[in-house]
Amino acid sequence: MIRTNNLQKLYTTEEVETIALDNVNVEINEKEFVAIMGPSGCGKSTLLNIFGLLDNPSGGEYHFLDQEVSKFSERQRASMRKANIGFVFQSFNLIDELTVYENVELPLLYLGTSANDRKKMVDEVLERMQIMHRKDHFPQQLSGGQQQRVAVSRAVVAKPKLILADEPTGNLDSANGEEVMNILTQLNEEGTTIVMVTHSPHDSEFAHRIIHLFDGHVVTENYKEKFHV
Repeated sequence: MIRTNNLQKLYTTEEVETIALDNVNVEINEKEFVAIMGPSGCGKSTLLNIFGLLDNPSGGEYHFLDQEVSKFSERQRASMRKANIGFVFQSFNLIDELTVYENVELPLLYLGTSANDRKKMVDEVLERMQIMHRKDHFPQQLSGGQQQRVAVSRAVVAKPKLILADEPTGNLDSANGEEVMNILTQLNEEGTTIVMVTHSPHDSEFAHRIIHLFDGHVVTENYKEKFHV
C-alpha cells in the first residue's frame, strides 16, 4: 500500500536548512497495523503528513496504492486523500460549530455522497462507536473520550483503506485511551490499514510492527509474530 524510496523532507529558511526526513525507506502492506515511534522532532509527524498526502516530499519517491504520488498537485492529492484516507488526531480536530452528526457527515459531503446514503452511513458508524445518543451535541459538550470517538467515527465513515493516527490517545485518560486502541484494533482486524504515530510503549504493543525514527532516519523495525505478510 505504501512504499517510499529515499524519501527526503527539507525545511528551509533564510538562515537555516532543517532535514526532517533523510533517505527514509519504508514499506507498509495492506491490513498492517504499524506504529511509528521516536523522540520529539525526529520526523514522525512529517512522515505521517506525507503518507496522508497533506504534504509533498522534497526528494525521493512516495508510492501509494501503486501510484507514484510525490509530485502530485494539491488537487490530485486532495482527490486521492478524500477517497482513501481517514485521519485521527491527538487534538480531535472537530469543528466546534458543527454537531457530532455534522462533524461525522463532513467527509461524505466532500465525496458527494447522496443524502440518503450519508444518513445511513453516519447512523451506522455512530451506533457502532456508541455515540449516537450524542449526535445532536456539539464537541464542547462532550468529554475527551467522547470527542475522540467522534473523531474516529469521522475518520472511518467513508470506509477508507488507510487510517493515519497521530498520538490518538495523547489527550485521553488510560481507560478512554484503551477504548480507542481497541477500536483501532477492531478496524484493523476488519481489513483497514493503520499507521499510528505514538510516544506510548503501551499503545505501540497493539501494532504488528514498530518503526523507530531518529533524526529523520529509520533506525530499527521490530516485527510482531501476530502478523505475517
